[in-house]
Amino acid sequence: MANSAMEAAEFSRRVLDWYARDGRKDLPWQVQPTTYRVWVSEIMLQQTQVATVIPYFERFMERFPDIRSLSRATRDQVLHYWSGLGYYARARHLHAAAQQVVDKYNGRIPDAFDDVVALPGVGRSTAGAILALACGQYHAILDGNVKRVLTRFHAIAGWPGQSSVQKQLWILSEQHTPEQQTAAYTQAIMDLGATVCTRARPHCDSCPVNTGCAAHAAGKETEFPSPRLKKALPVRSVCMLMLCNGESEVLLEQRPPAGIWGGLWSFPEFPAADGVTAGCRESLGIKIGETETWPVVRHTFSHFHLDITPVYARLGEYQATVMEDPGRLWYNTAGNEERGLAAPVEKLLQRLTAQQQERDQHDANGKLRKTG
Repeated sequence: MANSAMEAAEFSRRVLDWYARDGRKDLPWQVQPTTYRVWVSEIMLQQTQVATVIPYFERFMERFPDIRSLSRATRDQVLHYWSGLGYYARARHLHAAAQQVVDKYNGRIPDAFDDVVALPGVGRSTAGAILALACGQYHAILDGNVKRVLTRFHAIAGWPGQSSVQKQLWILSEQHTPEQQTAAYTQAIMDLGATVCTRARPHCDSCPVNTGCAAHAAGKETEFPSPRLKKALPVRSVCMLMLCNGESEVLLEQRPPAGIWGGLWSFPEFPAADGVTAGCRESLGIKIGETETWPVVRHTFSHFHLDITPVYARLGEYQATVMEDPGRLWYNTAGNEERGLAAPVEKLLQRLTAQQQERDQHDANGKLRKTG
């Protein structure tokens, strides 16, 4: 199945030569490529670009420098350092896998493929990347960057997510992966896809394998890989209550462990803004005063749009009954709590904090005028 214009060995040699000359070698997880650091980076890089991952990786490593510190952390702490990175199941699986490694392997990440791929959140490609990059083992990988390079080079028709297309790509990936210098090649092929064979406007003139690329020869680089058939995303609507007490705290609820924003903290939700007051009495057992409805905020997931209507309200007097539910808490917006927050919730909290500061300043100015 190798491209007749360039054999697999020549392909890998050119990719390695390009990497030695132009590849990235100073990424944070490359500086000290322990199995743990490589593993965390590979999980973060699933469906996320390098530039986005770097600051998250550095903060995560500072807080959880080794697998034992990660295993001892609470889920809230782990999600806090993942907040904003998205696809939160990755963080939950990473945490569970760390605990599994500590319990089952005494804190030493296994180096056998079957053991690594059995860890939560680790698939065939991720396991191969971890063992190739950290241990130098021979394993092929097939992440999004590699799929794009191979699909274009061989002009493979069809969406790469289809099982038949994916099967072809795995065979090609294995053919192109050299048994020697596997770690360097693995990093090189990912780098090539990320920096040269990019999704839009690929830099074909800089590509080391452009003379053998079937898509380039036909002038159809951007037609590969074939896109998934898009469906119009449905729109869901929800009202989020930003309920504040007199202590500059806002009420948050913890979401169920699975599903959208699983395990993260969010605002209490209601079907519509005009039902918030009644909903507070029924579900929270509290009374609120006047409400203030903010403009709708849209948050887009891979499979639907979520239109959020934020509603601001204040608690007339402190009502401790809200705290009887362990799944709720009063969150201090001025504090530094390690809580996992959904991205739109974090943004709304920032706006809420700014608004509260403005109101506090306004009240303080009013008092000064009265006493002046």
